[in-house]
Amino acid sequence: MASETPPHSRVGGLLERMLDDMAGPDEAARQAVAQRASQVLRPAGAFERLDRVAEWLAGWQHTPEPSVVRPVVLIFAADHGVAAEGVSAYPADVTAAMVSAIEGGVATVTAVARQVGAVVRCDDVGVGAPTGNIRTHDAMSAGEFDASVNAGALAVDRAVETDGADVLVLGELGIGNTTAAAAVCGLLFADEGASSAEAAARWTGPGTGVHAGALDHKRAVVRDALERVGRVSPLEALRRAGGRELAAIAGAVAAARHRSIPVILDGFIGTAAAAPLALASPGGLDHCIAGHCSAEPGHRELLSRLGLEPLVHLDLRLGEATGALIAVPLVRIAAAAVTDVATFAEWGLVTA
Repeated sequence: MASETPPHSRVGGLLERMLDDMAGPDEAARQAVAQRASQVLRPAGAFERLDRVAEWLAGWQHTPEPSVVRPVVLIFAADHGVAAEGVSAYPADVTAAMVSAIEGGVATVTAVARQVGAVVRCDDVGVGAPTGNIRTHDAMSAGEFDASVNAGALAVDRAVETDGADVLVLGELGIGNTTAAAAVCGLLFADEGASSAEAAARWTGPGTGVHAGALDHKRAVVRDALERVGRVSPLEALRRAGGRELAAIAGAVAAARHRSIPVILDGFIGTAAAAPLALASPGGLDHCIAGHCSAEPGHRELLSRLGLEPLVHLDLRLGEATGALIAVPLVRIAAAAVTDVATFAEWGLVTA
């Protein structure tokens, strides 16, 4: 579980301070990969999308020879008070059971990780300590929010210093967290003239599999949360309507930026957790790429609003970072398809 408020916390919020003075990518490395990609042995533009991924990776890894050698998956797990509203097809204790499955190496994410050579770390940031029910109360106090953000940042420190991470894949576990993610998105993207009910309908999907009347009820819960919170700053939206695992993901994204570690975002919940950073600090997600687009209706809308183009579309609806993890081989291939392929000149060929 997340620790108490870190001692260096002060008014203004830990996450807000982490967004100050964020460095950009290595433009020389990015340009070097772009130049090489334009000269390798294939028709111009044949791998255009993958070449852009290789350029992105080079910029954030600060090398003209980008690679994915040590991908690390960070999963944050927490319980939600809003689960008491019956917004999920599964009971809240499933969160703890899934944490145990990951630790036992028998979860979907651990099976996928073994296939792609990734290390999986699961951090309990609030299992057994549910947030406030966002329908009627704020999810977290300022201190609880800072503690969760700090937990995410510390997880990144461990991933880099202990596991040697060169790419991070971020995921979550938490029954009720599609409801929290929908509420966060409804607050972040409050379209002029749209009612809370319209916003709730736009962002709230079936999650674990609620339909018909149960989905209508879930949307009503999100509507009530939006009306309760009203217009707030992006980071306040995350504190008041999110969850501890969402806050930890946000902290991990910000910490990865300071370490210039590229990040692959997972589904709707993980992307919703990161979205406040983009609104609070334009360009705050430049070191992130969308691994996939899930079946959750709000995910496609959210990716579009953030200008993120997913690498794969598989209509997944799992979480656990699985969709983003499936994209890891594509990022690895994108880099190798530039660095390991000869250029026309190296192969003794002259192009017009």
